[in-house]
Amino acid sequence: MKSFARMLYPYLVWIAIMILAPMLLIVLYAFTKQGNSVLTLQFTLDNFARFFSDSIFPNVLWRSLKIALITTVICVLLGYPAAYFIAKLDGNRKSVMVLLITLPMWINMLVRTYAWRGILLNFPVSSEFKVFVGMVYNFIPFMILQIYTSLTKMDQSLLTAAEDLGANKVQTFLRVTLPLSMPGVISGITLVFLPAVSSFFIPKLLGGGDYVLVGNLIENYFISTGDWNFGSAISLIMAVIIMISMFITKKVDYENKGETRA
Repeated sequence: MKSFARMLYPYLVWIAIMILAPMLLIVLYAFTKQGNSVLTLQFTLDNFARFFSDSIFPNVLWRSLKIALITTVICVLLGYPAAYFIAKLDGNRKSVMVLLITLPMWINMLVRTYAWRGILLNFPVSSEFKVFVGMVYNFIPFMILQIYTSLTKMDQSLLTAAEDLGANKVQTFLRVTLPLSMPGVISGITLVFLPAVSSFFIPKLLGGGDYVLVGNLIENYFISTGDWNFGSAISLIMAVIIMISMFITKKVDYENKGETRA
């Protein structure tokens, strides 16, 4: 057991260097002034005050949350019927459909988004609609696969028992299938909402530069203007929002599992 624990040391060092250290640097930059050296650090809340005092930044934050929420809802509404349909297929056809869903994921997301940019250039639609198309296309496979996994792992004897007790197909779906598949729905929501709310290259490529989300703000202040302190503050605000959303989904998932067991 001790030898196994020692084998974990390199991985722990790697995690500390590649994950914890950057996070600590972001926190440090967020609470300090621009231009400070390590020896003359001045802690301040000016970066956060700047974010909330100017209406532009909260509006961009709200736009990002709105885009992510609508994208997630669309993915649920389109992904659940697709996953349900695939789960009901026979073995070979089911495998083919799963392959077709996962096949686009083998291609880099940036390449897929560039392809949609070329397609949507021929249509007179708004930048917001283009961003929605890019978001849904890139993230809906995660929703479908999570729901599909829950549906295939479901105990089919429960559906048979419901039908034997006189429940029709609609009642069986609403009272048995849907509650038992909710863990997959919640996992799909997490896998769609979190990357959607922080995405920056999808709105950048499909929005034509005139549709800015929080991810674009962070990129702009880190790369274009070099204001790492304010960019770190925005990143920290987004991190808090993401952690809150993860807590909510986990809580809902836990409560749903408790109700299912009951």
